[in-house]
Amino acid sequence: MSEVKKGDVVELKSGGPRMTVAEVDDYSPMGPLRGAKCVWFEKNAQKEHVFDVDVLKVVNDTDPSSPLAMRRG
Repeated sequence: MSEVKKGDVVELKSGGPRMTVAEVDDYSPMGPLRGAKCVWFEKNAQKEHVFDVDVLKVVNDTDPSSPLAMRRG
């Protein structure tokens, strides 16, 4: 699995919107030890949340079957 880093496009392993990692840091004691602050847009409103990096997967935009790669066409 790829290591999540700032600037990566990610999504939750369970699905959901694509998000951009704004920061990876230690958010303990109130959050995850290895957390990624992610930002995304929902109906033109910017959203952000800190997720544990273990629940995220990096989206591979170079995969030809990826919807983002198809848009570049």
